Amino acid sequence: MSNQIQNTPTHGSSSSSQPPSNQQHHQQEPQPQPLSRYESQKKRDWNTFGQYLNNHSPPVPLSQCNFNHVLEFLRYLDQFGKTKVHLQSCIFFGQPAPPAPCTCPLRQAWGSLDALIGRLRAAYEEHGGSSETNPFGGGVIPSYLREVKECQGKARGIPYKKKKKKRNQIKGPNQSAKVFKQSAS
Repeated sequence: MSNQIQNTPTHGSSSSSQPPSNQQHHQQEPQPQPLSRYESQKKRDWNTFGQYLNNHSPPVPLSQCNFNHVLEFLRYLDQFGKTKVHLQSCIFFGQPAPPAPCTCPLRQAWGSLDALIGRLRAAYEEHGGSSETNPFGGGVIPSYLREVKECQGKARGIPYKKKKKKRNQIKGPNQSAKVFKQSAS
């Protein structure tokens, strides 16, 4: 991934400064594949988290980052959220479609946080971190996400239920024969 970033030609460079033979060679080089939506989002999230650590006072090197920094980052992101989460004292607490506006805070939706953690967890390991020391995969982070999910579900009156997987029943030759025998009698 980093090779693609480093090998990307810069736009707006003057082509007159290069000899013609280099231009032909440069044009024949295969262009790197553009990043998928997931990969570009993961890269953007990783850079944002790195910037957050650098802006810490004092700055936190990635090697010293732990789950506390991740939790702080998730709470920091709440200020940019777009999901209304009613407080227990709000008259609209537990109503999925409140009839009027209120002053309750906007937060990051738990699904967005869950997806973000998944991308950061993968990016951490892609950048050389081990899965054993991954601060995005520790027991505290899934617990925090579960708590956010439950609180938001109650506050918005939307219970989040785990979807049940449908079983695909494969009919064997004996089953189809039984069905045929039953319908023939």
